[in-house]
Amino acid sequence: MRVLGAVERVGNKLPHPFWLFTIMAGLVIVLSVVLSALGASAVSPVDGERIQVRSLLSAEGVQTIIGDAIANYAAFPPLALIVVVMLGVAVSERSGLLNALLRGSVTRVPGKLLTFALALAGVAGSVASDAAYVVLIPLGAMVFKAAGRSPILGLIVAFGSISAGYDASLFLTPTDAILAGLTTSAAQLIDPGYVVTPLANYYFSAVSAVILAVLVTLVAELLLSRTVERMEVDGEDADNDLGEMVLRPEERRGLRLAGLVALAMIAVLAAALIPSGSPLRGEDGGVLSSPIITGVAYVLGLLFLLTGAVYGRATGSITRAREIPEAMVGGVRDLAPVLVLFFAASQFLAYFKWTGLGEVIAIHGAAVLDSAGVHPVLLFLGIIAITSVLNLLITSGSAQWALIGPIFVPMLMLLDVPPETTQALFRVADSTTNVISPMSPYFVMALGFLQRYRRSAGIGTMMSLTLPISVVLLIGWTLLFLGWWALGIPLGPGAPVR
Repeated sequence: MRVLGAVERVGNKLPHPFWLFTIMAGLVIVLSVVLSALGASAVSPVDGERIQVRSLLSAEGVQTIIGDAIANYAAFPPLALIVVVMLGVAVSERSGLLNALLRGSVTRVPGKLLTFALALAGVAGSVASDAAYVVLIPLGAMVFKAAGRSPILGLIVAFGSISAGYDASLFLTPTDAILAGLTTSAAQLIDPGYVVTPLANYYFSAVSAVILAVLVTLVAELLLSRTVERMEVDGEDADNDLGEMVLRPEERRGLRLAGLVALAMIAVLAAALIPSGSPLRGEDGGVLSSPIITGVAYVLGLLFLLTGAVYGRATGSITRAREIPEAMVGGVRDLAPVLVLFFAASQFLAYFKWTGLGEVIAIHGAAVLDSAGVHPVLLFLGIIAITSVLNLLITSGSAQWALIGPIFVPMLMLLDVPPETTQALFRVADSTTNVISPMSPYFVMALGFLQRYRRSAGIGTMMSLTLPISVVLLIGWTLLFLGWWALGIPLGPGAPVR
């Protein structure tokens, strides 16, 4: 508790991520001037050319800072990806489809499978972004209470699985698009033509979702259930039941129709890829270079839009065609904080790339690690440890990856570690400590829900219930990654692990 209290105090002193990127951009300017004057450079192992650090206060540098500011923002890889995906997600959210999916995934499950079903719904719930926290945490408490079990345990299982397993999912999520864009930008410091798609970690992410749900279930049943048995339920929600959380007939019908539309769309796309001369195949005739794969963010957005519209029509939540673009407008409006953050992040990354600092740091860092003979497993564990600690202070995954990705990705590329592998490492570390970070707004939200069932609950209560989930998932997911890497299993379509 003293350590976590210190984390909270330090974290509260950190500036908003927007200002954090602004400060880092200023630091890059200063470093570029100093290192350029000192003649700092490195020899590229890719083409043998010498890379000099360039000063941002030169004539060309000022052009990058002022003249190219808008271009820096417009060319920021995650920007267009996340906007396109969210246009579709917004329709699914406005129609109530995502809400119904979360509720329907646990309200009709047999008692023996309840904990696992809730955990899997939580891990996969990142597809619904913030809605997963708002819907699934109180729902978890209610379904456990309806099953004759402690609502506190259901609440913790829901929160723990959503938060600690946020970067794993059975489905493609907006987070996949953001991480892919940031990793692409970092990888292009070494290879300008390198592209990381949102599907890059899909195999690993989908398997991880199931494994993490199993681990949460084991922690809940073998450890936490004993702890919550001693906790009296005396809050204002002690007598609440499922009530409106149970799906209505029209909602079940809407889910069936939306599911049929999703299956039909997937079947049509798959069938269209079968002919060798299909226009949906890539220029080389390959499936992995197909526009469906390279443009998967658009396909994902379209899937959310169509299923959301069908569900809304079936349930009456969307009655007119004009409501669809209105919902899309609302989705973009909800992205406003991210768009503001991306402006500062895009300038920082543009400065970092133009000065050559990223390449020079990566080349020298890789050379030191290579000469030291550091085993890849130790390197992976070090990155996971660093990221896990940082995540306690910087809870925004996109902000954290935008800061450390430009260092880790190119450095490991020079050690023959693919960018997709480094991104998978980040997923492991970024997720598992979310659940114990007092800096996370969702931690505070979950504590508020907990106090509605147990009045005396405080941060200490919350920590005692979530820390076991964090530790077990961090260890278990790390071991899964190391086993995956040792076996050489691809992380996603066209994404080798090594």
